[in-house]
Amino acid sequence: MSLTELFVIAVGLSMDAFAVAVCKGLSMRKMSWKKGVIVALYFGIFQGAMPLIGYFLGVQFQGSIQAVDHWIAFVLLGLIGANMIRESLSKEEEKTDDSVSFKSMSVLAVATSIDALAIGVTFAFLQVDIIPAVSFIGVTTFVLSLIGVKIGNVFGSRYKSKAEFIGGLILILMGLKILLEHLNIISF
Repeated sequence: MSLTELFVIAVGLSMDAFAVAVCKGLSMRKMSWKKGVIVALYFGIFQGAMPLIGYFLGVQFQGSIQAVDHWIAFVLLGLIGANMIRESLSKEEEKTDDSVSFKSMSVLAVATSIDALAIGVTFAFLQVDIIPAVSFIGVTTFVLSLIGVKIGNVFGSRYKSKAEFIGGLILILMGLKILLEHLNIISF
């Protein structure tokens, strides 16, 4: 997997965290960089750890399902992307406050990184060099989450649903690319 492909996946995965970070920033009367960094650290660490866990789970089954791994990657990325798009189109408002307590941030970080667990399983099938990959995902999520807190504080929730929609679309397109490359229909 190229650095560009990894970057695209990292951005796609971080869009849920970005959207929640925008909401966190929106709930802050005055931007607090300390709180922004705490939010970004939680999201970055969890987004990096979940694919690592998924990778080790996927490695256990890699040999037995190698013939269909491209289909698994396609389905997982497609489902995660479709769910993100569905959430972006939902009219239901997420309730957030500006608390950065361990309990509230852990729940948000796990909720926004569950899809990264499935990506980790996909990475095992694609034989991705996992440590640089999860580090890259974690750092990308950290940076975008910090930016999200600032954007939320300055602009409000205007960009939340657009970010989730774009993230979902990116993941669906990456899944399609993996499938088409494996079937030798396209090559990049």
